[in-house]
Amino acid sequence: MADRIRMNTLSLATTVLAQTPSFWHAGADMLRSKSLDRNSYDSGDWFNTLDWTGADNGFGHGLPLKGDNGSKWDYMRPLLGNSDLKPNATEVAHASAMAQELLRLRYSTRLFRLGSTAAINAKVSFPVSGGAQANPVVIVMRIDDTVGTDLDPALKGLVVVFNASPHAVHQVVPGLAGAALSLSPIQSGGVDPIVKTATWDQVQGAATVPGRTVAVFLQK
Repeated sequence: MADRIRMNTLSLATTVLAQTPSFWHAGADMLRSKSLDRNSYDSGDWFNTLDWTGADNGFGHGLPLKGDNGSKWDYMRPLLGNSDLKPNATEVAHASAMAQELLRLRYSTRLFRLGSTAAINAKVSFPVSGGAQANPVVIVMRIDDTVGTDLDPALKGLVVVFNASPHAVHQVVPGLAGAALSLSPIQSGGVDPIVKTATWDQVQGAATVPGRTVAVFLQK
């Protein structure tokens, strides 16, 4: 369950920290489930309920309607019958708290909300994607506020590392050797003890990020 919460947070981060309008479906931050229903449009409240207390995330309510799901019932039965796959209210609350920190990160700086195609094209890059240093389970996003209009006077820029691997990664970011970056105070003082272990190597210009974690490093 702890890994599922981390992957849920990481998945939400790909939209929260993107430049587009950020969209979450209701309850995505609370591990909401519809008992594996592929299409719950006509499934009624039994499968579509949203429990704001976190006591019931909707998993294990029974097999979903046969129409769109019948061919997968044999796979669904053992999963839906496994109570270990259903989070408790404490786990839902933790997932929600981690998701709320993503929202605080988004609104902590204008650099996550540049607001124009020109600014995005000028400032946002993915410096290791497709190159010799690329890692297939890691996305590195750099936002450089030294280019074009200075939108956040407190920052020269930032780097976001999305690590989908179950293991820690040490990722060099081209062009940042010698640059001093540090983990966002929202994360260093937040609810997730694991992201607090993420570090920046100024000499190499490299981030070390724990498994299944998104880390935001600020360049003041």
